[in-house]
Amino acid sequence: MRPRSRKRAPRLELTVQYAVAPPHLPLEADIRKCVRAALEHDARMTVRIVAGVEGRALNRRFRGHDHATNVLAFAYRDAPPYEGDVVICAPVVAREARAQGKSIAAHYAHLIVHGTLHLQGYDHQRPADASVMERRESQIVVKLGYPDPYAARDRARAGGRTLRAA
Repeated sequence: MRPRSRKRAPRLELTVQYAVAPPHLPLEADIRKCVRAALEHDARMTVRIVAGVEGRALNRRFRGHDHATNVLAFAYRDAPPYEGDVVICAPVVAREARAQGKSIAAHYAHLIVHGTLHLQGYDHQRPADASVMERRESQIVVKLGYPDPYAARDRARAGGRTLRAA
């Protein structure tokens, strides 16, 4: 009998860029861990953490929205090896984490996973696609040791009942 072959882990070429000074920024090792957890295929990508001015300029230029947003994903190749950039706006992450009552580390993990999934073709424009993407995000973020990022919203929608199984 031949031994079962294991599927190899996806190859990753990752560049991390910090265009903003600490505090409360994830370490490169933590970013890599989040990307690897969400990676389903070989990829070359950059994760760039920016200040509000750059986040706003990018969101205005590429999405037509004149405000900084939490995460932007720019896919340059839509087949393996996927290529792209994930841009995360540090002040937006900090503000949202406070407002949502979650740790900054948990929110960064969620947004890194979210952006990584976008680069691999996941989308949330249609409700069915959003459900698939959010379920996958929840599985990965929980596996990383953080709370389900959608649990509070789902409980509120269900009147306290859990909507989705993990």
